[in-house]
Amino acid sequence: FKSSSYLQNYLCLVYVTIHTAPLYIYIHIDLHFCIHSNPTTLSLWFQSLNPLTMAAIDPSRRFLKDVKRIVIKVGTAVVTRDDGRLALGRLGALCEQLQTLNSQGFEVILVSSGAVGAGRQRLRYRKLVHSSFADLQKPQVELDGKACAAVGQNGLMALYDTLFSQLDVTSAQLLVTDNDFRSPEFRKQLTETVDSLLSYKVIPVFNENDAVSTRRAPYEDASGIFWDNDSLAALLALELKADLLVLLSDVDGLYSGPPSDPQSKLIHTYIKEKLENTITFGDKSRLGRGGMTAKVKAAVYASQAGIPVVITSGFAGDNIVKVLQGQHIGTLFHQDAHTWVSNGELNSRDMAVSARESSRRLQALPAKERSKILLDVADALEANEKVILHENEADVAAAKDARYETSLVSRLALKPGKVSNLAKAIRVLANMEEPIGQILKRTELSEGFVLDKTSSPLGVLLVIFESRPDALVQVITSAIPANVGGGLIGLVTSRDEIPELLKLDDVIDLVIPRGSNKLVSQIKSSTKIPVLGHADGVCHVYVDKSADMEMAKNIVLDAKTDYPAACNAMETLLVHKDLMENGGVNELLIELQTKGVSIKGGPKASSRLNLPAAPSLHHEYSSLACTIEIVDDVHAAIDHIHKHGRQSIFSTQTLSLYLIILFIAHTDCIVTQDREVADIFLRQVDSAAVLHNASTRFSDGFRFGLGAEVGISTSRIHARGPVGVEGLLTTRWIGRGSGQVVDNDKGVVYTHHDLTHQA
Repeated sequence: FKSSSYLQNYLCLVYVTIHTAPLYIYIHIDLHFCIHSNPTTLSLWFQSLNPLTMAAIDPSRRFLKDVKRIVIKVGTAVVTRDDGRLALGRLGALCEQLQTLNSQGFEVILVSSGAVGAGRQRLRYRKLVHSSFADLQKPQVELDGKACAAVGQNGLMALYDTLFSQLDVTSAQLLVTDNDFRSPEFRKQLTETVDSLLSYKVIPVFNENDAVSTRRAPYEDASGIFWDNDSLAALLALELKADLLVLLSDVDGLYSGPPSDPQSKLIHTYIKEKLENTITFGDKSRLGRGGMTAKVKAAVYASQAGIPVVITSGFAGDNIVKVLQGQHIGTLFHQDAHTWVSNGELNSRDMAVSARESSRRLQALPAKERSKILLDVADALEANEKVILHENEADVAAAKDARYETSLVSRLALKPGKVSNLAKAIRVLANMEEPIGQILKRTELSEGFVLDKTSSPLGVLLVIFESRPDALVQVITSAIPANVGGGLIGLVTSRDEIPELLKLDDVIDLVIPRGSNKLVSQIKSSTKIPVLGHADGVCHVYVDKSADMEMAKNIVLDAKTDYPAACNAMETLLVHKDLMENGGVNELLIELQTKGVSIKGGPKASSRLNLPAAPSLHHEYSSLACTIEIVDDVHAAIDHIHKHGRQSIFSTQTLSLYLIILFIAHTDCIVTQDREVADIFLRQVDSAAVLHNASTRFSDGFRFGLGAEVGISTSRIHARGPVGVEGLLTTRWIGRGSGQVVDNDKGVVYTHHDLTHQA
């Protein structure tokens, strides 16, 4: 193998021969790795390096999976350097990306600016060479733009041809003018020519033929069918029936103001109805004639005609590939953007306020109407089950391709019957006793003055899912009646939007993060809003010496293997020391290992059972693995749980005199036939849920009969353990008087009679 490119071509042939599938790779190859790897290993390795894997795809960009024909426009500011010379590094990176797309079977059409700039540089040099010293002292006349275009186009295409040839790609030059498109015959011939070129995997490179353009002022006149290369790219995307238009700029996308302004924010999705008159454009780029204003006009034109458009930076060497991967970069223009719920890059507050307003309208409805909405939601879920599962399969496939952690993929996947069970849980909620407005306490303050303590909704919730299918939310939203408002449930699909929402402590009342401990911890440290969440789900099962071993085996297996990624799955198995003598421990180990569970040992177990040491005694595996440790008795088991089953959170504040220490734990279980030992365990283990002779997997809102679980809390404030509807309620006071006044407490005679049971 004389070179990496030769080796790459060789391995491409091997891969295609074995798998009869396109090769998803364009990288530098490690010679040593390739020579010593078998075909199966190479296959997996190739797939893992696929640059176009739809990893972490944003739901609003899922249409990209059907993209075949792409028009890519590169601007003058990207093609040239600050001194006007061609930017060889950026052009090389661009050509490499286009080669990657070409090899993947994409049909790539390039619209390139830069000819005038490149020609101007050459003509300045020519003029300097042929000028006398006296000529140089005279005022310099601006060079003829048409001459610059003629000279520059030749050099620009020569460079493209050289770069593409090094990548074994053929390119073709097509120069067009505004007047050309006035002819139907020309447009038909253009389509036929481009189709023919693309069938040979040739990359057409378009540019406006400024050298012979009849436009009066080709760099200022915006009349005609197109007026710059941005509008030309949009026109070509429509004429050639492209699936996507990518406009490469010298900034990351469209901003809410000048990109140089620190207050400006990148707009990920352009919604014409909301943003058309709110954006302040900065100065146009140093070169070229369009700038961001021209790009936005072209993008709006193309997107309204049905061609999705992404404006992104051409300075990054892999942004085109990232766009096609569905990553959340650049600014997306799409004809359906106004219908998406996730439209709030600039209006997170509006979304939260809308939710509050809609919730008040919902609360004003009679209980029967609110119950009917829940029943409609349940019906909608079941009616759209196939759609939800299809979208979920796509999410799971993308997560696997992106090599996400197994536990994350597991939480993402919808198990068979999950949608049906969810619909049942919602119907349970709908048929529950009305939770709002319940009189919790009634007190007569004085004669003729009665005060009620009533249940009330908590307010606006921000629920953050680490890996959940958003199709569910969209289906639920469709079932909300118009008199309540679609703003009742808002959906954001990007991590970039969450920080702004977490700042809205004056509008959002509670944050519920659903996911890993890392996610929960990050949310807690990033907001002033109260957070309902759990720390590490290190759940213990303690098997006492008096345990029924058949029962113990069933409980231990269920707690670990029913859903290993769940936060209520067993992570540590504690066994009484006597079970080492009577063979009970071996029975448990055999059962676990038979089910594929990898077992690690604590200090005692690892030495006595010859097991690999556990990473720590406070470790959440979230997979088919667990820790086992040997304890002397129930008191030792309790001490172990208190020491290792909970996480200490220390909070201090400068210039304040307080220190908060929270000890939080999830769910723990004892398996024993000794009632006295069980009572000791149940009384003394201070976890959110403590169970006797039952799997930790029961620690769930639905299984606890709460109707549905909205979160799990290992905190002590407001709610603890599985949280259902009651955990989302607060209280309010309603007083009914008859003219009472305080008058320094002389104007009223307090009775404080408890009337709760008479309510």
